[in-house]
Amino acid sequence: MTRATAVRAVLAVAVLLASVFITLTMSPRLGLDLQGGTRIVLQARDTATVEADRETTDRTLEVLRQRIDSLGVSEPTLTRSGEDRIIVELPDVQDPRQAAEVIGRTAQLTFHAVEGPGTDQPEEKTPAPESTTDPESTTEPAPAPDPDRLSLPDEQGRLLALGEPRLSGAGVEDATAAFDAQGGAGWTVSLEFRKGAGQDWQKLTGEAACHPAGDDRRRVAIVLDEKVISSPQVDPSVGCRAGLPSGATQITGSFSADEARDLALLIKGGALPVPVEIVEQRTVGPTLGAAAIDASAQAALIGAAATALFITVVYRLFGALAAVALGAYGVISYAALLALGVTLTLPGLAGFVLAIGMAVDANVLVFERAREECADRPTRSLRSALTTGFRKAWSAVADSNATTLIAAGLLFFLGSGPVKGFGVTLAIGVVASMFSALVIARALTEIAANSRFVSDYRGVNGIGRPGAVRTWLVRKDPKLFRKSARWLVVSAALVVVAVAGIVVRGVDLGVEFTGGRLVEYSTSRPVDVETARDSIAAAGFGDAEVTTAGDGDLSVRTGKLDNDGEHALRAALAEEGGETTKVRDELIGPSLGDELRRNALIALGVAVAVQLAYLAVRFRWTFAVASVVAMVHDVILVVGAFAWLGRPVDGIFLAALLTVIGYSVNDSVVVFDRVRELWGANRRTPLDTIARRAVLQTVPRTVNTGMGALFILAALAVLGGDSLADFALALLIGIVVGTWSSVFTAVPGALALERSAKAPPPPAPGKGKGTPRAKARAARRDPLDNGARV
Repeated sequence: MTRATAVRAVLAVAVLLASVFITLTMSPRLGLDLQGGTRIVLQARDTATVEADRETTDRTLEVLRQRIDSLGVSEPTLTRSGEDRIIVELPDVQDPRQAAEVIGRTAQLTFHAVEGPGTDQPEEKTPAPESTTDPESTTEPAPAPDPDRLSLPDEQGRLLALGEPRLSGAGVEDATAAFDAQGGAGWTVSLEFRKGAGQDWQKLTGEAACHPAGDDRRRVAIVLDEKVISSPQVDPSVGCRAGLPSGATQITGSFSADEARDLALLIKGGALPVPVEIVEQRTVGPTLGAAAIDASAQAALIGAAATALFITVVYRLFGALAAVALGAYGVISYAALLALGVTLTLPGLAGFVLAIGMAVDANVLVFERAREECADRPTRSLRSALTTGFRKAWSAVADSNATTLIAAGLLFFLGSGPVKGFGVTLAIGVVASMFSALVIARALTEIAANSRFVSDYRGVNGIGRPGAVRTWLVRKDPKLFRKSARWLVVSAALVVVAVAGIVVRGVDLGVEFTGGRLVEYSTSRPVDVETARDSIAAAGFGDAEVTTAGDGDLSVRTGKLDNDGEHALRAALAEEGGETTKVRDELIGPSLGDELRRNALIALGVAVAVQLAYLAVRFRWTFAVASVVAMVHDVILVVGAFAWLGRPVDGIFLAALLTVIGYSVNDSVVVFDRVRELWGANRRTPLDTIARRAVLQTVPRTVNTGMGALFILAALAVLGGDSLADFALALLIGIVVGTWSSVFTAVPGALALERSAKAPPPPAPGKGKGTPRAKARAARRDPLDNGARV
């Protein structure tokens, strides 16, 4: 075992042990679409006097947090998205009506006089002060509070009887937190009131100052949405009836910096500084999320087992070792998701499962190159052929994974909601698969290659002999590109058919892109679509579209429908179907639908531009343009297929489409990488001959990698249910057309462009004057040796 192999083995064991530890000690963070609950997106709107910017949105968020806490929801999450949006996630909340009502209510900030202890606890004797500096102060005991008065707990939980509101939050001009180092008061909150409200405040504090220090009646309660957020005592230095003027009010206490800032934020933003509008609302039942997790787990196990069996049959011992590395990949990528705290969503779960099938790509590339080395030089050692295979496959592995990472990045930055999770899991999967192939699989195969038994019996190791597909292709040697234009005509005809579907049938945009509401119900008694449609129409929802979904469920899609309307719609279905349970609920406002549709088009445009730029840097411009043309060809065919099939186009479809873009470019990169290598080594050979050889040499890799992904996607399509079926179908179509276009669209396109290009052939790999290998040879050469050889 060489030192490099030992280092790889130790690194692989260390990473695997750490991954297993993380997997056993941490639990995944599930998104609402997997654990069930309600997700609400709020859009802050400008008013005539206030702009909905980052600061006002943060103030609104803090007020809303107080309201949500009052609902008693377990572990709610509120975050700001962008400058003016707030995302509210409420686990286990299936009826969002109460939450929407609380969120939409205008916050009420009020200031009250404290009349004494509350009525729900025994009164405590108020200690009489030893002395008072104000002759007008009184020491008579507090009168019994009126039981009809408002009683609320203060910050310590003691009930206080409060008087009528004396002024509201609308009178607050400003509230700021500051550290009083000079006075030694620590963190304080200073209040400023508007002109009229300042006089009311001075009168309120003046009345409170007429009571002795320590008396509850000397306090002023600041209440937000019927919750006391502060109840300070008026300072003993303030005289009876004098009060505190606006601008001179300072709330002191044992505040930390965060507590002071939060209090200032709540007082200043007691009344929502800007109105908010619900632009998106999604509710997922707990059974749907659990079913999706079970289905994805089954698909992952079945697909991974089929993939492992396939590569074991094709590559024998080395394929079995790659299958072991594939299992290690699954552990490492899952541990990375846990360690990074990634929230696992339904599309993200699908991305994790899909990445298992795509993780064999690097191993297949290496094994095919090693097979070529063994076929070209039968006498060389197995270890040498394997090392050369890793070295020669590196550029194709790096470029193909880079294009997939670009697609993952676009999903994260340009996607919305759960689609971002798909981009994160896809990116983690790419990095983990690189480690699995280049570290774990390489260490295992190098250790096996050192065995004399494995090295001597070429039929056992799996790379000592060429594969059956390659042998058949070499024997037949089909002249694929003798008339390359005919393949472009076939591709153009397929595009025409796809465009006809888009024009004739139209694209069924999901509610995510059009706005409206989509609700899926499960009934205890079977209800056919016509009966359900009649019941809903009788209830006043004549424009609702009713279709079947899943195993006998009903899907209802409408335009504008509020939560009360949804409740009435469900009641109408219950009359025919008995107990009716809401499985899924999506509400998208029209403005957000327009924005998501616009962002989807931008994402596709950016994907094309970024992939073109990357390929133009890494390859000749002709290869880059041909690859992008093939990629656009694939996108049109997938969209056209969904138009002909009448399947919905939504955010998850967009995630699948961007993945198809990465996969399509991935295939083209592998082919053109081989074209570049062969053309550089045979500069006088016609390019169409070079292209034919490159395609025939890379077909085994394309087929074997595609089979790994197809096993996973077929399992997802069959077991994933409605939630993942369309996602898997889009990728199945995309992989098939991507495999076709990388050979029969990209290559003929590049040949056509090269006929008009005047650029010389690329230099032979590793033989340019400036390459590291050439520099090393020059450094070793004798000074008197001019390099001439005979």
